[in-house]
Amino acid sequence: MSPKTGRPLTENPKDTRIQIRLDKVTLDKLDVCVKVNNSNRSEIIRNGIDLVYAAAKKEK
Repeated sequence: MSPKTGRPLTENPKDTRIQIRLDKVTLDKLDVCVKVNNSNRSEIIRNGIDLVYAAAKKEK
């Protein structure tokens, strides 16, 4: 048998996919954040979720 090929597995795979609808203004804001932070849309959205989650935990 040949050895397993491909990318190595991670501890926290990002295998769940969601789809959202954005208006043009919100998409433009997201793209500005991507440029400023030298990141990608997914990372910016994940960071935003982390910020909102932290604020929710603080209120609790």
